[in-house]
Amino acid sequence: MTDLTDAIWRKSTRSGGNGGDCIEVAANLPGLVAVRDSKDPTGPALTFSPAAWAAFVTMARSAD
Repeated sequence: MTDLTDAIWRKSTRSGGNGGDCIEVAANLPGLVAVRDSKDPTGPALTFSPAAWAAFVTMARSAD
């Protein structure tokens, strides 16, 4: 299991003001990007390599 103790979580700017369906991203970890559900901060988090996360963000932005 990955230690996310030092993670600095940021809420997605795409979450809007709905207060519900939000994700948080921690990109300050060496060689890792973590993503979690903001409604369950002690729950599980997905982890990605920085390259995989960058590819995801690029594709998500192009879908706009």
